[in-house]
Amino acid sequence: MLTQAEDRQAKIVELLRERNFVDIRTLTERFDISVATVRRDLGELEEAGLLRRTHGGAVNLNQVALDVTNAARLVWKQTEKAAIAAVVAGMVVDGDTVLLDAGTTALEVAKKLTGRSSLTFISNGLDIVAELTRVDGQSIYSVGGEYTETNRSFRGPLAEQFIRQFNVDKLILNAASIDVDRGLICTVSPVNASVARAMIEVSRRVIVVADHSKFTKSSLSVVAKIEDVGVIVTDAGTKSIIDAAPEKLRKKFVIAN
Repeated sequence: MLTQAEDRQAKIVELLRERNFVDIRTLTERFDISVATVRRDLGELEEAGLLRRTHGGAVNLNQVALDVTNAARLVWKQTEKAAIAAVVAGMVVDGDTVLLDAGTTALEVAKKLTGRSSLTFISNGLDIVAELTRVDGQSIYSVGGEYTETNRSFRGPLAEQFIRQFNVDKLILNAASIDVDRGLICTVSPVNASVARAMIEVSRRVIVVADHSKFTKSSLSVVAKIEDVGVIVTDAGTKSIIDAAPEKLRKKFVIAN
């Protein structure tokens, strides 16, 4: 028979599976327990590998070990991605050189920017280049390198070398996961991270695009610290996580409604 604490902790894990993030206040009210008891429960569950503690609560532990194909991701969180893309498109001004990282959220941004002939585009994403070339008169540079079918992109040393030839105004950067507690933006592999860091090096302003699901996962390779990018554009599903973040990080987020 489960003890009262074990039963409560099992319910906390189940709640996280439903919501992905829960804050301390919600847990104190739901289980009628003190903040100290909540923190003890979360600490024990984290040690057991069942969740990851964050500032003000906890997130479901979901490690991203492999890239999911673009075909699969295209149907995920479409409403959120479209809202994010609309906000990001408004940050791009006439005359900008825009570097778009391969990925489905950046693809949504490309759809919003296609046809703006005053812009210069660079991308390592095959789907993004295909979208941009639907309209005549665009200035487009396609990054070469080792092709990977998973997210239909080019990567590796040749891609990095190509990217470093440019001086970019805005970078639209995807992320596999964002760890607000540790202040890190991550991706699934060192190869992907290396290309992303090359993109950051040549860009004046880094705009990270990430729907709320990216905040409840972890992944292997660090791309950058949150404090070192310009802004992270996300959707309203991330609000509770952002609200619990340190003040110096909260100012980095823009929520698309």
